[in-house]
Amino acid sequence: MIEKGDQARTDWIKWAVVAAIVAGGVYANSYFSAESLLIRTIGLLALAGVAGWIAAQTERGRAFVNLCLEARIEIRKVVWPTRQETIQTTIIVLIVIFILALILWLLDWGLNGIVSSIIG
Repeated sequence: MIEKGDQARTDWIKWAVVAAIVAGGVYANSYFSAESLLIRTIGLLALAGVAGWIAAQTERGRAFVNLCLEARIEIRKVVWPTRQETIQTTIIVLIVIFILALILWLLDWGLNGIVSSIIG
């Protein structure tokens, strides 16, 4: 069993390795800029996968993975509006925007008239 202090120390080492992999990937992408974009992209994706796997082995990484899995479960519970509800809501929003724009235009017109009459 790994103690709390040892776990934190190994997590920092893992995060340092992740940072080194990311930095190495950025440098390699720049260094091999003359190579095919496809090859560089595959290499970067492979490095990102390795870095992500190492990061997921840390305490915070496991917490993040669990958060993503729980978010996926919650998204499945969402009841999405039907097409008709979406269209009706959109029409209502457009009508309200038009009414507010009209009110603001009339307010601006009226205040402009008042200020013009005061100023002369």
